Amino acid sequence: MRIFGQTKAWIMNFEIKKHNDFAIIESKVDKLDSLVAPELKAALVALGKTDFNNIIVNLNDTKYCDSSGLSALLVGNRLSKANNGVFVICSLQPSVNKMIEISQLHTVLNIEENVPKAVDFVLNSK
Repeated sequence: MRIFGQTKAWIMNFEIKKHNDFAIIESKVDKLDSLVAPELKAALVALGKTDFNNIIVNLNDTKYCDSSGLSALLVGNRLSKANNGVFVICSLQPSVNKMIEISQLHTVLNIEENVPKAVDFVLNSK
């Protein structure tokens, strides 16, 4: 379905909004753990096989992330970079941000405060 220049798709726990130059994956889960991380990885791989190399993952609704979730985010980062794209995560809850900092992934991942700032980051990285 097409809405105002974007295409929406749902996978079980994630909503994907495809725009002209990027895609936004919105997490709809409290916990990004080993039960749902494979679904996120599958969505990221599927986007990587399309023209959507610039990906934003909105984690606003996610309050917990384990190593499986972090692994899924790293897959997205690697696939975007391999396709000359930009990968950004945004809207981190404090506990998720702490996990990312403890694992020192804040030095690897592009992190923005919210979706509008993430979109600006992507559009200005071209």
